[in-house]
Amino acid sequence: MSDKIGIGLLGLGTVGSGIIHILEHHKKELMAKTGAADVDIRRVLVRDLEKQRDGHVNRDLYTTRAEEVLEDPNIDLVVEVMGGVEEARQYIEKALKNRKHIVTANKDLMALHGDELLALADRQNCELLYEASVAGGIPILRSLTEGLASDRITKMIGIVNGTTNYMLTKMTQEELSYDEALQQAQELGFAESDPTADVEGLDAARKMVILARLGFYASVQLDEVHLKGMTAVTAEDIAFGQQLGYTLKLIGLAERNEEGVEVSVEPVFIPDSHPLASVHDEYNAVYVYGEAVGETMFYGPGAGSLPTATAVVSDVVSVIRQIRLGTAKAEVNLSADEETVLKKDEDIYAKYFIRLHAHDVAGAFKKITSVFTSNKVSFEKLIQLPLDSTDLAEVAMVTHETSRSSLEKISDDLASLDVVETVKSRYRVEGGEVDVPEQRDLALV
Repeated sequence: MSDKIGIGLLGLGTVGSGIIHILEHHKKELMAKTGAADVDIRRVLVRDLEKQRDGHVNRDLYTTRAEEVLEDPNIDLVVEVMGGVEEARQYIEKALKNRKHIVTANKDLMALHGDELLALADRQNCELLYEASVAGGIPILRSLTEGLASDRITKMIGIVNGTTNYMLTKMTQEELSYDEALQQAQELGFAESDPTADVEGLDAARKMVILARLGFYASVQLDEVHLKGMTAVTAEDIAFGQQLGYTLKLIGLAERNEEGVEVSVEPVFIPDSHPLASVHDEYNAVYVYGEAVGETMFYGPGAGSLPTATAVVSDVVSVIRQIRLGTAKAEVNLSADEETVLKKDEDIYAKYFIRLHAHDVAGAFKKITSVFTSNKVSFEKLIQLPLDSTDLAEVAMVTHETSRSSLEKISDDLASLDVVETVKSRYRVEGGEVDVPEQRDLALV
């Protein structure tokens, strides 16, 4: 049993500085919670020794040579917050082979190589924890593996990207355009100069892969996630959804039943009364459905130096406890015992919002309705507004549940009608029933 714990830090950016801040300012509490006599950072890998940085780490601890962290016998635990995939993977593999425990915040790495790294950690009798890789300061992974360990998780639905949630909040509350919301997010530091990973849903998809593997013990790969970003979202889509009682969010969803597993990331309309609808700005939330516990929600800041660093240091505390007890070992594997069956489009059912422009002429509504009738799909809600100075009407509807494959067929059939000018948008609808004002009668006949 070790009383003094040495930590090696890979990376000293925003999160790394936050880790140092917490270790400095909460040292007595951390020692009390772990029972360790001392917890010290022994070495910090940086790219530039001359760069000025926040925090009060002795500059003599800085190094540009990874070996000085990965091979130092006085370092028990390596914390990786450098980002990237390939270099980080190589460093973690080397650290594990040297029997050093690992804490990482690297969602990209864990989504792509989590299976193999956890298997290596298991062989080396080392811990590999990664709480901060999903939803920043929200302890969702620990909740799945500990608090809900006795339950069978059937569905997880949530907001797991703060950038897009901030943008959609501004587009909804302040009626900003997509470009205006993105510019504001970039000015405030919520969005990168290249926001592609966020707005195209890739960041959220990586997190949902981790959640699906952990919650379902399923072998899900990143390229198996149904992915649709928010770059095509318009103020008109949001406004029509509001009239129908819905809020638009970029939602990550993972669900399993007898047909198999589904994982998706896409803009989704949810009822205004649903708890996720009230999650605003850069905050994240994950709604978890369990067979025994029912519905639970985890909410908090999804990014930022201190929230993410808090999750990292929580993992550090857990590892130190296991080191002192002599029981440290990878507890949770992301790989499944048997092949995971992914649902086909014909097995994935949901309600859908569809918005289109149609010519306001006799027989138009009958032709539109016939498309849904022939595909055995009915409407749950329907509204229509005239477009100024044209013969067009704007129609928005919410269907009853139908399969994703049927939705594709309906969209193609609608686009081929001579009375339909264009199918403007379509979105999945999740989260139960919604009460809305009485719908307007269609002028199309």
